Amino acid sequence: MAGGSFMEKIYEGILDQAAFHSFRMPVESETLQTLMQAYRNLLKNYPVQKIEEDGRIPEEMLREMGKAGFFGISVSRTYGGLGVNLLEYIRFVEEIAAADMSCALVFLAHLFIGIKGIELFGTEEQKQRYLPPAASGEMIFSYALTEPETGSDARHIETTAELSEDGTHYVLNGVKTYITNANYARGLTVFAQMNPKQPGYMGAFIVETEWEGVKIGKDMPKMGLKASSTASIRFQNVRVPVENRIGKPGEGFRIAMAVLNYGRLALGAASTGLMEQSLKDMLHRARSRVQFGVPIQNFQLIQEKMINARVHGFVTAAMNYFTAGLLESGAEEDPVIETSHCKLFGSTRAWDILYDALQVAGGSGYLSTQPYEKRMRDFRVVTIFEGTTEIHSIYPALYLLGRLGKRLRSHSGLSRWTFIARSLFSSFAKMPWSVEDTDKTTQEAVRLAKSNARRVKRMLLLGLLFYGEKVGEREYFLRRVTTLSLYLFGILAVLAKMTADRRAGIISDGERRILGYFLEEAEEVRRESAMIFSTKKERLGAAIFREL
Repeated sequence: MAGGSFMEKIYEGILDQAAFHSFRMPVESETLQTLMQAYRNLLKNYPVQKIEEDGRIPEEMLREMGKAGFFGISVSRTYGGLGVNLLEYIRFVEEIAAADMSCALVFLAHLFIGIKGIELFGTEEQKQRYLPPAASGEMIFSYALTEPETGSDARHIETTAELSEDGTHYVLNGVKTYITNANYARGLTVFAQMNPKQPGYMGAFIVETEWEGVKIGKDMPKMGLKASSTASIRFQNVRVPVENRIGKPGEGFRIAMAVLNYGRLALGAASTGLMEQSLKDMLHRARSRVQFGVPIQNFQLIQEKMINARVHGFVTAAMNYFTAGLLESGAEEDPVIETSHCKLFGSTRAWDILYDALQVAGGSGYLSTQPYEKRMRDFRVVTIFEGTTEIHSIYPALYLLGRLGKRLRSHSGLSRWTFIARSLFSSFAKMPWSVEDTDKTTQEAVRLAKSNARRVKRMLLLGLLFYGEKVGEREYFLRRVTTLSLYLFGILAVLAKMTADRRAGIISDGERRILGYFLEEAEEVRRESAMIFSTKKERLGAAIFREL
């Protein structure tokens, strides 16, 4: 695991000081403020309830989105976009998600995943041809990876792309499903197998929806996000020019995963925005609602909900901005663990807090005239988008085991056991981490971060030792490892933010209290997640399942 991304280095006892000290918050520029106000104005002119009833964004609203620059917010000015940096765009996502996710999804999906493959890996010719119409909204894009039989196991998609005999084009065949923007799109980033005998040897292709053989199905009725378009797309002998392949043959899977880093980060940002809005709603309701002669904000069980909203919203925002900085740095290693953690922590905590906000509202929160039920319906899919909660609960641990496995394969017999033993010993070596702040809470955070880092590496190595090649099947174990890593990253992100704030002279006692509260939660989680072997509850659960 030596080298790698920020978190991979952490597990080797190395704190990447350059990355740690690069943390910065977005500057709310005039462009950003104008965009935020433009979205709020758009929702006034096109009432969300009417769009929800129609189940589609009207054409004139899509044109207005294009005029406002929403489809080109993050696109370089070179290609007709606004050139807003990733940090500012994350802040924008927070704001608009709180206002309405359903309408925003059309340009968020377009930018964060639809055209991101072209931006990151496309040729200059591809960028010149497709990014200007994409930035104007003339050519809305979809990201087409998921298939009827293949979701998170993306290496085994069944859509194929075969090179023609004359080498001028690929013949694309297959079906994609649950594709966001499907019936708004004129362009698609499509992923397909290039060698059926070698799963994962994939290609990424730019496909125009008007081409012969592309058939888009009817929009699927959904629980929420009714303004967005979600449909299946069938490709039947679609001729894709070779110049429309993104990257080299076989690089499609890597491109798909790199793009999803941005999608996961966007979901983390949306989670932050909804936690912040939920906190505002709970504060307002708890102050004005009187029960037993006092405002309900006086009750500890109500206070607890607002405290969690404040703490988890703060931590999620720190994780998101820290990760955005890693993505913008252009580092060779993709921050896959970090984006996975942003998505998992943000989406699960935001879902709980949306529930709490409705609960604090009481009976009125259950009315569809209030915003709570729509927010919950719209947000629910975030725990499924870009990899389900269950996948992200084990993915970081599996990823780290995969990296360890590559190193183990270079050893055999006694050499392999010697490597594991040495790695176990080195995982307890003193980690020379330090932060400038000598505050007691900050130093406690550093201590716990070191302890979690050691524990994660130790558990991975012992997992290989005791479970061998079947360690990937031990999902409870993998989830415990990921949970430790999740809280470790949260602590480090908050420390990075506080370090930046301290240097700017703006750190507050309130931030220290938030960190302290989060550390208490992290300690509780650590005690529950430090086991190598199955717990009694897990063993009983397995027995119950066998009886079902």
